[in-house]
Amino acid sequence: MGRQRKHLASTLVLASALIAAVALALLPTQLVAQSQTPSTGIDPTLLARAKSGDADAQCEVGRLYNIGQGVPRDYAKAALWYRNAAEQGDIRAQSFLGFLYFEGDGVPQDYVQAVAWYRKAAEQGDATSQDELGALYLYGQGVPQDYAQAAAWYRKAAVQGDGLAQYSLGSLFDKGQGVQQDYAQAAFWYRKVAEHGGVGSADAQFALGEMYDFGQGMPRDKTQAVFWWRKAAEQGEASAQCGLGVMYDLGDGVSQDYAQAVLWKRKAAEQRVPGCQISLGTMYYKGQGVPQDYAEAYFWYYLAAASEPNASDMEQVAHLRDEAATHLAPADLSREQERARTWFEAHFEAHPAKPQ
Repeated sequence: MGRQRKHLASTLVLASALIAAVALALLPTQLVAQSQTPSTGIDPTLLARAKSGDADAQCEVGRLYNIGQGVPRDYAKAALWYRNAAEQGDIRAQSFLGFLYFEGDGVPQDYVQAVAWYRKAAEQGDATSQDELGALYLYGQGVPQDYAQAAAWYRKAAVQGDGLAQYSLGSLFDKGQGVQQDYAQAAFWYRKVAEHGGVGSADAQFALGEMYDFGQGMPRDKTQAVFWWRKAAEQGEASAQCGLGVMYDLGDGVSQDYAQAVLWKRKAAEQRVPGCQISLGTMYYKGQGVPQDYAEAYFWYYLAAASEPNASDMEQVAHLRDEAATHLAPADLSREQERARTWFEAHFEAHPAKPQ
C-alpha cells in the first residue's frame, strides 16, 4: 500500500485551518469583524508574536506559508518558521518540518533529517509522527531497515487510534515482519481501522476480507469476505473490486450474478489490474453478463497481455488474445489495437512503454 504521506500531511494542515475557521464562526459578529485577518499578508499581531519567539505563532506562520493562505505559498519560509518553533519543542512544527524534509519541499530532501524531526515529535507522543517514523523504519529511509522498530512505533500510534498505523501494524502481524506472525492480531488491527473508516480503511477492509476468504485468524466465511470487499470496493480499492467481481462470477458468498461480476471487474480492469482485465475479457468472450463481443474480449486481453509482468502468464494471456483475434475482421482488429494504444496513453502517462 502506498503510504499516502503527502495526503496525510496535507490533511493535518487543512484540519488546523478548519479548526480555526470553526472557532471563528462561533465568535459573536462584532468579534469576528475585529479578528479577521486581511485578505493578503499575515496578521501583524500574529507575525509580531512569532518574531518575539512565540512557538505557537511561529508554527502558525509556517502553516500559512505552507498552504499559501494570505501569502504566496513558500515552502522555504514555511520551513524557516517551522524550524524556529520546532527547536523550542513545538510538536506540530517538528512533525511538519519532518514532512518537508521527507518531501524535499523548501529544504533539500533529507530522510535522515526527516527521521530526526519525526522522532522528536514521536517521543512527545505525537501519533502521526510515530506512524511516519514507523514507515521510515519499515522502508529503511534515513535509518537502517528495521521491522521490529517499525512495529514498535506503529504500535504506539495505533493504540492512539491512528488508522494508518493500525493498518500497518496489522500488515506486519499478517506477514510476520518485526513481530511473530499472528493472524488473529492482524485481523484485530485491520478491523480497528476497517470499522472506523478514514485514511487506510479501504486497504484494511480488503485485507480483512482476504482473511475471511482464506480463513486466516478466524473461521472461513465467504459472506464476510464479500461484506468487507464491498466496503473497500466502494472506496475504489482495485483488488477488492476484482475480488468482489470474482465472487459474483462464481456465486461464492453471494448469489451468482454475471452482470454484477462484469460491473466490478470492469472497475478493477480500468484501474489496470491484469487479472481482472483477463477475467473481464473472458466474460465478453463467453457472453456472460454482457452480449458476446469478441472485439471487447480482444481489447481487454490485449491490455492484460501488455501489462502482465509474469512471462508465463503473459504467454497464456497472449494465447487468449490471439484466439479472440481469429473472430475479428482485419479492420476490427486494427481498430481495437489502436483503441488499446489510446487507452495506454491515457492510463500510463508516467510509463512510456505502450503495446506494439
